[in-house]
Amino acid sequence: MGSSAGWSACGPAHGEADVRRSESAGPTAETRSNITARQQWNRGESPKSRLRSDSKGTPHIRGRRGGRVGEPDAALWFRLVERDRRILALLHEHKVLTTNQIAAIEFSSIRRAQDRLRQLRELGVVFAFRDSYSAGGTSQTRYALGYRGARVITAQRAEKPPAAGAYAERLERLGLWPKLAHQLGVNDFFCGLAAYARTRPDAGLTQWWSEKACTEFFWHGDIKLRPDAYGCWDEQERRVRFFLEHDTGTEPLSKVVGKLGEYSRFGTDVFGVLLFSVHSSLRERNLRSAMRQQLGYEKPGFVIATASRDHGHPDGPAGAIWAVWSFQDQIQERRRLAELPQRGPRIAQHASPVGLPFSEAAWDPHDTTMTGQVTGDERRWE
Repeated sequence: MGSSAGWSACGPAHGEADVRRSESAGPTAETRSNITARQQWNRGESPKSRLRSDSKGTPHIRGRRGGRVGEPDAALWFRLVERDRRILALLHEHKVLTTNQIAAIEFSSIRRAQDRLRQLRELGVVFAFRDSYSAGGTSQTRYALGYRGARVITAQRAEKPPAAGAYAERLERLGLWPKLAHQLGVNDFFCGLAAYARTRPDAGLTQWWSEKACTEFFWHGDIKLRPDAYGCWDEQERRVRFFLEHDTGTEPLSKVVGKLGEYSRFGTDVFGVLLFSVHSSLRERNLRSAMRQQLGYEKPGFVIATASRDHGHPDGPAGAIWAVWSFQDQIQERRRLAELPQRGPRIAQHASPVGLPFSEAAWDPHDTTMTGQVTGDERRWE
């Protein structure tokens, strides 16, 4: 992944790969000669934009060759397989993924992922772009949901599709999004878990909620949690639910530890463990020291665990890298993610693609450990 994404997605597609020519973020000279100025704008190739688009053609759904204007291309529906639809759902929920991240959770090799993603670009269901570095070279290809992919998602949900022009502007803004590197880092964490689960029949990532989904769900009165993500990890008959705070080192530690107050008021211990993932061992030590100053000798009322992304553990974030926070200066032991304390209500979950946050959760009305409930479409904590 890019420089700020700490976890390397493990599993069959582990590690960075040299991006092949077919992954180039710019069209060939032959293709460019056939693109009108209007089509270039729709594809995000404005000279002022740093997006270098891979998608073919305009974002408008075209009719069949020789068919009536406005008639959808029926070939698109026959060419999308179940794995393609999972990829589109992930991009819709989590905004952007790299080639390696998609390969780690859905393909057996980087090459297979590149070939299929190239075909999806040609269909217009995904949008691909890269960053160009001032010292030369480009980043790994990033993928977002293309306009035709967005229409597929809205059709599945019986929603009104977005306007083509507005959606093209949204894609251009994505490449300049200040939180892009941070979002890629959060997604890399979960892709690392999902990739590890592919190699273990007794492990699974059964929940992966985006920041937006968390904000809509985890609120009570004037308290609204804004974790970077929420997840549920199953391994060897243990289930650990967790909030993730992905720290890149750009925020002062005072602001990072200031988030503990909202988690404490919300009663996080009832629902999950709070994980702090930081970029280095030094940052982790400084964070734990700042938490000790913030909390004093009072127990926070919920479980906190920290880890640095320079650990080098072969199992990635699923491995024995997590240190439960305490007042002691020295870290006594590192635990696997599945070995952290289990918290929260029992939620019936079923194996299915990650990235569909509300489809797997069914609250157990007979569970006496629950202190909250979901009320209709509000998904509100009461």
